[in-house]
Amino acid sequence: MVLGTSSDLVDRARGRGARDARLAPVALPTARRDDDADAEPDGPRHKIRAELGAVDRPLLLAVGTLDAHRGYDVLLDAAHSWSGLVPLPLLVVAGEGPLRAALQARIDAEGLPARLIGRREDVPELLAAADLVVLPSQWESRALLAQEALHARVPLVATAVGGIPELVGDAAELVPYGDPGALADAVVRLLADDGRRRELKDKGTAQAATWPTEDETVTQVLSVYDELTQPLTSY
Repeated sequence: MVLGTSSDLVDRARGRGARDARLAPVALPTARRDDDADAEPDGPRHKIRAELGAVDRPLLLAVGTLDAHRGYDVLLDAAHSWSGLVPLPLLVVAGEGPLRAALQARIDAEGLPARLIGRREDVPELLAAADLVVLPSQWESRALLAQEALHARVPLVATAVGGIPELVGDAAELVPYGDPGALADAVVRLLADDGRRRELKDKGTAQAATWPTEDETVTQVLSVYDELTQPLTSY
């Protein structure tokens, strides 16, 4: 039996000859964001934004290894489109990978409003500080960042690839992969629309509530083992 974390993986397995392929989404253990956690001016959200240089400007966050399939080249193309906004949004990318030098060279040469901050152990705090999360990947199954963003009530702009549409439903702005114009337009629209951002936060909370819990994930996998071993125990 083949278990896939998204329907497109299940379909792919069946297309390659799997006799029994089933959907088995995996739970993400995470704490939900407390919107009152930053009530004080020196709260954790303010401190992160001060560290990153985004106290008085929108903060856009991307998280993931700096590899080609993550689509960061498209994201930097899109950054040109919001470079004229006032206040100027800051794009922060957390992660390490083989493309770091090339991406940093582009940021420096083109004067882009972006920072590569390397591998971080405080992604929940970064999410709590962000105004938008951006996921420009070429392909994802059950993207951890998308799940974390919806759990944290941070509006998400993501590419409509792989398992992302099934995962987020209507709780995110979805754009085609490889289209920097569409990506930039979605970001700029959301930054200008407080009501839409609030709507996505609420939809994200509702969508996340439909995902399996850790207990449900374990129960499903154990039931698969029971099913597969049943013929053996019948002798």
